[in-house]
Amino acid sequence: MQKQTENIIEVKDLVKRFGAFLANDNLTFEVKRGEIFGFLGANGAGKTTAIKILSGLSYPTSGLVNVAGFDVYKQRNKVKENIGYMSQKFSLYEDLTVKENIRFYGGIYGLSNKYIKQKTEDLLNRLKMTQIQNSLISSLPLGWKQKIAFSVAIFHNPKVVFLDEPTGGVDPITRRDFWEMIYEAADAGITVFVTTHYMDEAEYCDRVSIMDQGKIKALGTPTELKKLFKADNMDEVFLKIAR
Repeated sequence: MQKQTENIIEVKDLVKRFGAFLANDNLTFEVKRGEIFGFLGANGAGKTTAIKILSGLSYPTSGLVNVAGFDVYKQRNKVKENIGYMSQKFSLYEDLTVKENIRFYGGIYGLSNKYIKQKTEDLLNRLKMTQIQNSLISSLPLGWKQKIAFSVAIFHNPKVVFLDEPTGGVDPITRRDFWEMIYEAADAGITVFVTTHYMDEAEYCDRVSIMDQGKIKALGTPTELKKLFKADNMDEVFLKIAR
């Protein structure tokens, strides 16, 4: 699918304070429909705080924030209906089976029983997990859990999916497979907003922003940023900014 020109996320002068601490310091950026947007930064840079605001889980202190056509101040429920979210910590229910988790989240999204049943079968076939559909989530390897969690996050075909360090702790082959799933989602028109600690993954994004101490210090395509910072790879770009 060709990338769209319309903005699906618009942020202008976003500020988030916790008392005297400034977590997000006048963030301004936009994200296009169907874009894979990398949101990078060291721990404590303010990434997760920003994602919580964008996903309607937290209010900004000030600034304009519009997600999927809705204002996060006044239309938080509409924002939540139109996004998917995969948290940094594993977000499925360990004491439910694979199939039960999928159907449970389908119900949360308000989907019809007929749709949930058909989509669950399609998903299990696509993930090649039909044989383990009745296995408890707690019994599965981390990589399988992450694939299921991502699939559940986009089960309702959201306009945007937020992924907070989705590949942390998984092996390189599983990471590659996970990124194939991300590409498929973007090709289907879902905007993917992803944070990661792996700088090689930044190369897979259409555009990247890099945060440091609550501010966006760089924004552009990986090629543009490597040229701007005279770097051979995104690791070097990140180190030059973080230092």
